[in-house]
Amino acid sequence: MENTRLLLLPIAGLIIGWLTNYLAIKMLFHPKKPLKLGFITLQGVFPKRQKALGEKLGEVVSKELVSTDDILDKVTDQAKGDDMKKVLEEKVEKGLKNLLAGIPMASMFVDDSLLAKARDLILKEFQEGIEEWMEKLKGKLRDGLDISGIVEEKVSKFSSDKLEEVLFEILRKEFKFIELAGAVLGFLIGCAQIALLTVGV
Repeated sequence: MENTRLLLLPIAGLIIGWLTNYLAIKMLFHPKKPLKLGFITLQGVFPKRQKALGEKLGEVVSKELVSTDDILDKVTDQAKGDDMKKVLEEKVEKGLKNLLAGIPMASMFVDDSLLAKARDLILKEFQEGIEEWMEKLKGKLRDGLDISGIVEEKVSKFSSDKLEEVLFEILRKEFKFIELAGAVLGFLIGCAQIALLTVGV
């Protein structure tokens, strides 16, 4: 009978360890609204700190992950890339042909070399104009594009259910590991208690 009781210690430790960690994880998100219990007010960590989480997350994203300059540089690279040049060349070529088609007499004086020079000159002006326009646009966007503020606003507007869903999706394995670790530690503590109680018996 005594041995049976001793064997219950690891099982009880396992259950208590798992349950403690399970409840601790649940209390990260629940209760979602402040719950007054006498002098104590209970609320889940994430619902209570959602605004601070949004601020910190926005700060990390804008400083460590994606800055305004990173986005603007990508946009500028695309505007100066080969794909954009190809589109411009096609548009200029088509525009010059349409212009010549609209003035039949002009084709008598314009040969292929003159047409090529006109195309190259127009393309050069277009490229310089695009680069100048992009620099102005970058200046305006740099003043108006607040990545930190956007992330903070989006996170703060999450419902508590949505926030819990997102965080569980990201941290599901880690939460399961914490629960399992609690069960294992509880079981080991129960085994240690048996060892202590049976020493010298």
